[in-house]
Amino acid sequence: MQVDNQKVVTLDYTLTESKGEVLDQSQGGEFAYLHGSGNIIPGLEKALEGKEAGEELSVTLDPADAYGERDDRLIQSVPMDMFPEGTEVTVGSQFQAQGPDGAPIPLVVTNVGEQEVEVDANHPLAGETLNFDVKVVDVRDATDGEIEQGQPQPGAA
Repeated sequence: MQVDNQKVVTLDYTLTESKGEVLDQSQGGEFAYLHGSGNIIPGLEKALEGKEAGEELSVTLDPADAYGERDDRLIQSVPMDMFPEGTEVTVGSQFQAQGPDGAPIPLVVTNVGEQEVEVDANHPLAGETLNFDVKVVDVRDATDGEIEQGQPQPGAA
């Protein structure tokens, strides 16, 4: 069976950045996604299209096909009092803000001043060229429930 829309695909993968540092990996068939539902980055999903269980591939993705380019407009200073009282705010701290549509926006603190805090809403891997070594472990039809939910369900088959 080939990787196609509405198929549950199980992968083993290793993700490295341009200098070869391992950023993430999943082995032993622990990672599954519903193809065509936007569960993984677009460039990787496109590269997997038509592959079958047992196939292995190496994919290099430019930022546009991964998490996008860094956008300096997503870095801004906010008043320190925007953070809940008693919250420790340090460089590298992660918080969530609420977007205009109610969706959560992850933020990373990049600088802390006395009155203001600089936060960055870019994905941590924005602007990075990413390298994936992937093995397709399994491909199966998604259940109606998985299609409805837009993601694989534990124990479904």
